[in-house]
Amino acid sequence: MAKQIREIYIDDLDGSRMSSENVVKFGLDGVAYEIDLGEKNEEALRKALSPFITKARPVKSERAGRGRRGSGGAARALSREKSAEIRQWARAQGLPVSERGRIASSVVEKYEAAH
Repeated sequence: MAKQIREIYIDDLDGSRMSSENVVKFGLDGVAYEIDLGEKNEEALRKALSPFITKARPVKSERAGRGRRGSGGAARALSREKSAEIRQWARAQGLPVSERGRIASSVVEKYEAAH
């Protein structure tokens, strides 16, 4: 008995058949995505993202792998003056921040994004 196995590649967006596998990877808000797209839909995605990509800054990925390191990587040391400035800004924004100790990285990131 003869056996024949065929791989059929399907566009995830519209369900059409593709001539070959075409996985498109992209990311948003720290989440990486991948989708199988035919040429037409890949072009549409790239065209839709183009105005944003041309104005964006490329960044290095935070981690090469998915494994965690300790508490999420090495904390950056802040000067007392910088810490006081960030705390004052965070309180003015209504963000929870302690009087002493480490400032949450999410608060520091929001401060840096605003300045």
